[in-house]
Amino acid sequence: MKIGIYNHASDEQIERDMTPEEIASFQAAIEANQKSELAREAEEATKAAQRAEILERLGLTEEETKLLLS
Repeated sequence: MKIGIYNHASDEQIERDMTPEEIASFQAAIEANQKSELAREAEEATKAAQRAEILERLGLTEEETKLLLS
């Protein structure tokens, strides 16, 4: 994998191979981001299900709820 380094002072750009440590760090960051995204999606799905359950108990549609809250 390559990494680009830009020096603003000299306006020079260098491209080099990543070190094994940089590759491991990069892959760990990608995995953490994916886990975070999955957790966020699961939380949104849970909230949507809870919202739908409440609306059903109240006998309201999504559109009626929007009208009430606007």
